[in-house]
Formats: sequence, structure tokens, C-alpha cells
Amino acid sequence: MTMHRPTDSRPSYPGDPTMLAANPTAVCPVTACPGAAASPEPPPAPGELHVRLAHLNAQRLCPAEPTEQWTDDLAQAHALALLEGRFLEQERAAVADRAAQAPRQPEAFAAWFDALRDDGPGQYDGLFDYLAEQATVDQMRWFLVQELATEAGFDDLVALTQLRMPTRVKLELARNYWDEMGRGKARAMHGPMLDALAQSLGVEPAPLDTVAWESLAVSNLLAGLAYNRRFAYHSLGALGAIELTAPSRAVKVVEALERLGIEKIAARYFRLHAVVDIGHARTWRDEVLIPTVTANPQAAVHIAEGALMRLVAGARTFDHYRAHMGVPHPVRPTA
Repeated sequence: MTMHRPTDSRPSYPGDPTMLAANPTAVCPVTACPGAAASPEPPPAPGELHVRLAHLNAQRLCPAEPTEQWTDDLAQAHALALLEGRFLEQERAAVADRAAQAPRQPEAFAAWFDALRDDGPGQYDGLFDYLAEQATVDQMRWFLVQELATEAGFDDLVALTQLRMPTRVKLELARNYWDEMGRGKARAMHGPMLDALAQSLGVEPAPLDTVAWESLAVSNLLAGLAYNRRFAYHSLGALGAIELTAPSRAVKVVEALERLGIEKIAARYFRLHAVVDIGHARTWRDEVLIPTVTANPQAAVHIAEGALMRLVAGARTFDHYRAHMGVPHPVRPTA
């Protein structure tokens, strides 16, 4: 991972082109990844799989130039895309039963979706009370490195997801994107806020193979849903779930940073998301979810699957973080 860049103020995440220049060992084009073209059988271990998929997303999304071996590049990318497809379908199958229960009537579906804030996978995990009340500076540094690995670039995910969406949905995603971009002001972009926090905590670059695979899996899930148009509705659900559930966790992270004496300007990324995402979740419901399900009731199942896939992936990281920090498993009961 790398968080320090001399010229670019975007957040670092697996597949971010700025990582290639700042830390060439963190991600690489598919052609430079050993085993990229290997047969998907037998499936690789999770750690190897998610490093490979991070490389796939770098190759897909980073600006590049024509090469003589473009046919080889495509063949290697295809092999990785098959691995990605199997991963996404496994994640989808794991939530299919619960997603199938989602209502097809638009307002009822919106209420079902809103309820994920309280009863979705990973909600009110005791990890965040521990961070707020007991975590050390070193533990917060480790947490931040892992969490930044889950960062797939929300602005880019929104931009990919809005392709060919209906006008009303496209406009709401455009407003969300504009917020992510600081409404045209570099200092208000969300990426530089993450940089300020990383620098204040002294977070150093970490190679992808040293980051928990559970953290990489979140980024790979989000990138896979947004990039592959067969999962476009799933991406709407996954991104909506982030907006819906982020504030309660962000509040706890802010409490942790304040307790540890981290300067307020450095903590403003989480401070911002503790507030602004409440409004984003509301407009996502009214301008994205309800119109989409009104036009296509079957989309409710796909949106529900995407939301649950993202929440399950997040819960998996919380399990790993708790184990690493020695935090007891109990989850705080929901209201």
C-alpha cells in the first residue's frame, strides 16, 4: 500500500495508477504478475487470489499505452477474469437466500434496504467500540493500512456504475460523484483527507501480499461489481450499502482518533463521512433504489445481493481485525 504521493491527491487503493509510480511493488500490470495466465483449476488460496485480482483491476483501470503483446495481455486478463467471476458468484451464492426475501414493491424494498443499517451483516460490531475506547496508536495504524486496502476509489466506482443508467439514477450518481470530488475543490476531495490522516499516523507503504486478504477482497468485490456490467444493479446495492452503514463506524473511528490526540484536520475524512453519508443514503434510496425497482422489480433481488455481498465482505474484515487485535467476538446488540 502507499499513501504518500508527490503530485496526486487521490486515495491509494489496489489498482490505483498512482500506486504504480509511488510503489511499483504494490501493484503491477497483469503481464508482470507471476502465474497470471495459469489455469483457474485448482483455485488459488484466498491470499494469492486477491493479490492477483488486485493486479487485474490495476490492468483494467490504470491508464496505459499500446503494447506489442496486447493479445497476450488479453489472454492473461481473461484467465484472471474467470477467477474473478468464480469469486463473485461464490459471494453472491452466500447471500442469495436472504436477498430473495427482499420485497419487489419499491417503497417496501426501500424499507428493507434501510433496515440493513441495523440488522445487516457486520453492523455494530464490537471492534469499533474497542477502537473508540481502547485501541493503541499502533493498532490504529494497522487498522488504517487494512482499511485503505478496502478502498477501491468510491468516485471511480460511481463513475463506472452510472454508465447507461436511466437519467434520474445517473443524475443522483453524478451528484454523489461531485461530492466525492470536493465539488471541484482539490482541498475538499476525499482522497487528500485520507492522505492527511495516514501522514499524521505515520502510516508507511505496505506491499499487497502483506495486507490481509479479507481487506483486499472488499476492494476486489467492489471493483468487480462496478466493472462488469452484468453486476450493474449489484453495484448500486453495494455502493448504497456503504453510504447507509458507514456513518455509525465513522463516528467510532473519530472517537478513537480524538482519544489518541490525532489533530482534527487529520481526522476530517471520518468526521465528514459520519455526517455526509447520512444524506447520501437518503438520496440514494429516493433517487436510485426506488426508481430502479419501480422500473424493474426484479432488480430488487440484484440490488439486495450486492448490498449483502458488500456487508458480508466487510464483516469478514472485522472478524480478522478482531482476531489480530485480540478483541473478544461479541457483537453489540442492535436497537
